[in-house]
Amino acid sequence: MKTAKKETFESSLESLEAIVKELESGDKGLEESLALFEKGVSLSKGLTQQLEEAKAKVEVLKGK
Repeated sequence: MKTAKKETFESSLESLEAIVKELESGDKGLEESLALFEKGVSLSKGLTQQLEEAKAKVEVLKGK
């Protein structure tokens, strides 16, 4: 069973890139494409959040 550990930024980005390639191939059906798109949106939101957190940490460090 997988633990609730957060994926690394890099692994999430790789997963998103793989989803984009699958969607661009055009060989998926509508339902499968929609499921991939939803997963991609979720990964994108998570990546954006991680970037915002990193940006906030950098700003704190710069302020010291």
